[in-house]
Amino acid sequence: MVSTAMASEQNPRVELLQGTLDLIVLRALTTMGPQHAYGLAARLEQMADHPFSLNQGTLYAALVRLEQNGWIKGTWQTTENNREAKYYAVTKAGARALQKETERWRRLAGLVNKPLLGES
Repeated sequence: MVSTAMASEQNPRVELLQGTLDLIVLRALTTMGPQHAYGLAARLEQMADHPFSLNQGTLYAALVRLEQNGWIKGTWQTTENNREAKYYAVTKAGARALQKETERWRRLAGLVNKPLLGES
């Protein structure tokens, strides 16, 4: 599991299953378009239903992994604050991976939800 937040009584730590962050990042980049890491992290925290603080090291590791897999491509650009940052965008291979991983996630979620919801 990937730890994404510091634990506290008011804000229990959220842990993501291995590979889940990759799916979240691919989906976010697909819907939002190219983003730099800081902007992506801020947007993911805004979108979360529950308090969620994404560890920068965890996000950067995911971005490197996704880029090495050929699922995203980073290019250096100037930010709105006139700083250089690497912007990441989903590749065609990444779009295919997103579709495949989304289907895998839906199957897994269905498998977990069935006993939790008392279905037989």
